[in-house]
Amino acid sequence: MKSFIYAVVAATILAAPALSFAQQSNAPVTRAEVRAELAALEKAGYNPNDWMDYPENLQAAQQRVDAERVAQSHTPAVAQSASSRSSVAGS
Repeated sequence: MKSFIYAVVAATILAAPALSFAQQSNAPVTRAEVRAELAALEKAGYNPNDWMDYPENLQAAQQRVDAERVAQSHTPAVAQSASSRSSVAGS
């Protein structure tokens, strides 16, 4: 019985990394997604032709894009509550 418990524990330990790896999403990125990401970075100030300031320029633009996405994810709830207030006030 004791050897069975050890076998179960060993199997669990060996299977844990495989299960955690299976949860990661490694889906391929489409050309459209890459182009959209590059367009968003360029809009945020990234210049792909500026090799002198390459890593800093890209990282700064990525931070601006991320901040904008976070702001947009919070905006619909605010806009929705504001529009619902105006429709209630109008009735």
